[in-house]
Amino acid sequence: MNKIGIIGTGMLGNAVALHLLDEGFDVTAYNRTKGKTIQLKEKGAKIVTSPKEVAENSELVITIVKDANAVKEISFESNGIVKGVHEGLIVADMSTIDPEESKIISKKFLENNITKLDIPVMGGPNVAISGDLVMMASGNKNSFNQCKEVFEKIANRVFFLGNEGTAHSIKLAMNLQITMLALALSEGITLVEKSNVDPKKFLEILNSTYFKTGMSEKKAYKMIEGDYDATFTLANLKKDISTMTNTAKNLGIKLPMIEKAQQVYENAVKEGLGEIDYTGIIEYVKKSNESK
Repeated sequence: MNKIGIIGTGMLGNAVALHLLDEGFDVTAYNRTKGKTIQLKEKGAKIVTSPKEVAENSELVITIVKDANAVKEISFESNGIVKGVHEGLIVADMSTIDPEESKIISKKFLENNITKLDIPVMGGPNVAISGDLVMMASGNKNSFNQCKEVFEKIANRVFFLGNEGTAHSIKLAMNLQITMLALALSEGITLVEKSNVDPKKFLEILNSTYFKTGMSEKKAYKMIEGDYDATFTLANLKKDISTMTNTAKNLGIKLPMIEKAQQVYENAVKEGLGEIDYTGIIEYVKKSNESK
C-alpha cells in the first residue's frame, strides 16, 4: 500500500502527510483552505480540489478533521469520499469524535462498499513529523492488517482495540487526562506563585515523585514562562471536552469533574484564549485571580 490520501491538513494532518512523504509514500491531499496545503505541494504531494479526487487517487484515505459533522461532510456530501469509491478503498479516521457517531459513519461507508477504520492518536504535530505518535485503532481486523505497515510508519505504538468506536472511546478518555493535568498544573503553579514561591521549585519536587507526567516535565515549564505555542489549541480541547460530556450522557453516566472543566474551558475561549495551546488554560486561572 503506497498511495495515501490525507483530508484535513491542519497542524496534525500536515505533519502526518509530511512524514509520509519523507517515508516515500505517494501522498494526495485536500483541505478546504487551500493555503494549508502549500508546504505539502512543495514537498511533492499531489493537491486536489475535493475529497472525491483524494479517494480516486488513494488506496487508503486518512481523514483528520474537526468533528463528526465534518467527517460526514467530506465523506458523503457532493464530491465526498464515497463519490470516488473503487475496489479495495479503505478510509481511516484520525479525528476525535463520539464513538456512536463513528459507528454510524462506519455503517454508512459499508453501504457504499468502503471499509472505515478508527485511528485516533495521541501526540501533536511535533511528534507526528517523526512518526512517533501513539495510535489507537478499531474496526475491521482484516482491513487493519492491510494498513498496519502504514500505521506503523505514522506511530511508534499501534494498539488494535476491536470493534468500531472502541478507539474513539479510549481517545476521549485520554484527552480527559490531559484536560485534568493541564488544570492541575495551572492551579498548582498559581498557588505557589501567590505564595511567593518559585514555581520551578514546585516542578522540581513534583518531577521527583511518582506523580510526575510528561506534561509536568516539559510543557509545565513553558506554562511558567507564558509560552503557549500551540501543538493542540485550547479551543480544540474545549470541543473534545464537549464530546466527552455528550458521550457520557449517551452512556447514562456522570463525569462530574469533566463537566466542571468544560465550563472552565468554555469561559477561557470566551476570554479569547482559544487559539493558544491548551496549557494556556493557566492564563484563565490567573485572570480569575487578578481581582482577588
